[in-house]
Amino acid sequence: MGRRYSLLERKNFNRQIIIKRLKTKEKLKKIFFLVGLPRAGNTLLSSILNQNSDIAVTANSITADIIYNLFTLKDITTFKNFPDHKSFNNIAHHVFDLYYKDWKQKYIIDRSCWGTRENLRILKETHKDIKIIVLTRDLIEVLASFIIWSDKNPNNFHDRTNLKTIEERCENLMQGSILSHAILAIENLLLPENKSLYHLVKYNDLINNPNHTINKIYEYLEIPSFQHRYTNLDQFKINDIQYNDEFVGRGLHHVKTDKIIKSTYDAYSVVPKSIIQRYKKEWLM
Repeated sequence: MGRRYSLLERKNFNRQIIIKRLKTKEKLKKIFFLVGLPRAGNTLLSSILNQNSDIAVTANSITADIIYNLFTLKDITTFKNFPDHKSFNNIAHHVFDLYYKDWKQKYIIDRSCWGTRENLRILKETHKDIKIIVLTRDLIEVLASFIIWSDKNPNNFHDRTNLKTIEERCENLMQGSILSHAILAIENLLLPENKSLYHLVKYNDLINNPNHTINKIYEYLEIPSFQHRYTNLDQFKINDIQYNDEFVGRGLHHVKTDKIIKSTYDAYSVVPKSIIQRYKKEWLM
């Protein structure tokens, strides 16, 4: 017969198992979040941070859609008839762990519109210690950047909607597009009750003083610092996957690789005055 363990020995053995499990849990990836206006340096910021092999800033992520759609199941009759919240939470609270299970990086920065009222509510329910990087830019500069990009790259999503004038294209961006969705997300995040959830990064600061801006992000996330380079940049790639911009328009996520520099055109001469007067938002300066 095998040895019979005393009660004290069994307790010590169980304690060791618990400690081992806790240590394993500590090794789980830390998930952070990025919410940014399009044409505000998201891809540039991601390309810089991804130089650190411990960090993975994602492309536009589908995790927000996964979790949002998951929570809509609570409204169907089947769930209401048998509301097993505990079993539901076993899935809802582990979406990030499962989705990023095979990613080798320690720190994942998930980019999506997490700031919208509903997405943020769900995030608060499923995630502890929320840290969101919010990337903003003067809204008129964002619109001008879209216009100039679309003029240089035909067969983009503007062309496919048969929008002829610059004013029409700006209105399309401001009504029901990725830009308008991002604006709603950031406006909600900037409400006083969400002040503790985010770190604000302005596009001009990223362009004019990238090293200081990146160091502040590391401080905010409370992760070990890293010496980044700001010349000879790489195009955005994560886990050997790149953006396929054929679906939206060539060059939408292209990064200037030689050095970080702001375009020299005057955004306020590109965007019609009527659009400037209608949509200029001071908090996006």
